[in-house]
Amino acid sequence: MAAILALAGSNSSTSINYKLVKHTVSSIQNHEIQLLDMSKCPFPMFSEDEEKQNGYSNALVELKNDFQKADAIILSVSEHNGNPSAYFKNVLDWLSRLERKFLQDTKVLLMSASPGGRGGVGSLGVVQGMLPRFGAEIVSTFSLASFHQNFDVQKGLTDETLKSQHQEALKALLESLK
Repeated sequence: MAAILALAGSNSSTSINYKLVKHTVSSIQNHEIQLLDMSKCPFPMFSEDEEKQNGYSNALVELKNDFQKADAIILSVSEHNGNPSAYFKNVLDWLSRLERKFLQDTKVLLMSASPGGRGGVGSLGVVQGMLPRFGAEIVSTFSLASFHQNFDVQKGLTDETLKSQHQEALKALLESLK
């Protein structure tokens, strides 16, 4: 049984990426799942001055520990103007200052959901390039375009092609944990 940490790279209380993450973990069996709601995790904007004056918060240390205890991460990142949200980039900045390789040997299913037709592929690509610097292994990716047309909170993914792609991405992650 593997420990899987699941979260969205968004601090929005109405995050569609969080909805995708919740849906994704709902089908996982025989693994320990920790689902984080990042809208409840405020962090100050990173700066060297902030770091020198106030150090690292208990919440940040706990988050780093959650990442390091996990065998795998299920992460869905939001996209703001073609990039990950400033919030998520800020979280990565803080975590990497606390410990550069905070994702060492951690397998990742990286996803993105967007209300638009591109499915957050810009953000997905940026984060896919960043996480290995912190020790992560990206096992699979999934992009969900036109979220409101292709996702129902009760039913999950409604488009059969997207549903199949999502299941394959999750299957790849779970098989990598054997």
